[in-house]
Amino acid sequence: MKIALVTDTHFGARNDNQNFSDYFYQFYDEVFFPKLIEENITTVVHLGDVMDRRKFVSYKTATDFRKKFLDKIAEYELDFHIIIGNHDTYYKNTSEVNSMEELVGERFKVYSNPEVVEFDEFPILFIPWINQNNYNLSMKALKSSTASTIMGHLDINGFAMNKGQILEQHGYDRQIFNRFETVFTGHFHHKSDDGQIYYLGSPYEIFWSDADDPKGFHIFDTETRELERVINPITIFKKIYYDDTEKDYTQEEVSQYKNHYVKLIVVNKKDLYGFDLFVDRLLSADTHEVKIIEDFSELDANNVSDDIVNNTEDTLTLLDKYIDELDITLSKRRLKNTMKSLYNEAQDLEL
Repeated sequence: MKIALVTDTHFGARNDNQNFSDYFYQFYDEVFFPKLIEENITTVVHLGDVMDRRKFVSYKTATDFRKKFLDKIAEYELDFHIIIGNHDTYYKNTSEVNSMEELVGERFKVYSNPEVVEFDEFPILFIPWINQNNYNLSMKALKSSTASTIMGHLDINGFAMNKGQILEQHGYDRQIFNRFETVFTGHFHHKSDDGQIYYLGSPYEIFWSDADDPKGFHIFDTETRELERVINPITIFKKIYYDDTEKDYTQEEVSQYKNHYVKLIVVNKKDLYGFDLFVDRLLSADTHEVKIIEDFSELDANNVSDDIVNNTEDTLTLLDKYIDELDITLSKRRLKNTMKSLYNEAQDLEL
């Protein structure tokens, strides 16, 4: 039996930005549902963080979610299972109030507590986001379950939240999952694994930290235990490293940047008029946004390419670099983990 696995869909992300909403549903219309039909897959498991906001959902996001996702699930008669993630819960210490039970109701199965579910006589232990209310049940299930496979929304030490940003001493020790053959989980948006624990990653780009990091969903075969990744070829972020000493940009095809957020990172700009013409062409290509980054006066001229990459990625990278430069006796690794934890909590706040 083949099961489609998808996680961290974050409907309503970026403050209900319509550009991102259109991009998300393009993935389902052009990649996700067509693949399920092609492979005759009738079972889907969502591994948490269906919605983006913990506290509320807009009418528009709720309507799109129902019409463009749930109704499609029903139309294709899919057996749909939803494991609650941390973004799906109103409170942080309990999953009793969650968006899925309110938005989905009884149409599909929602899991807020651990439960063993059998698929074609293959048992899988579902572990939703662990909080104060379900902690004892979760630990008991991890110690006593006879299932060999876990699917959940877990915070485990030693894995990358985003590309190159490994979290240590933040979540649960991976050793508590040692008795299981395989663990599939959502929560971190970067796909990574250690051969036993698999962070599946988000199906599409949501933040700039997702750029140049392949996205998609997975298909798990309960008979062969094989995990197939289906890459999402659709992107919303693009970076251009502008160097007119190496390339003639009058011939650059700008249609590829339509419906994209673009970072134009200027390495060398000798022809000012030619640069302005290229920017005008980008803006007229129906891009969502063009952000020009060209002040690198404080970077190492001998390693300008590497410095540009490191200084234009994301906030967490800049925080790590800042901490590395501090003259302190405290553990810099612990300080980095604390800052990353605070950063993640700040992203959850509803302003």
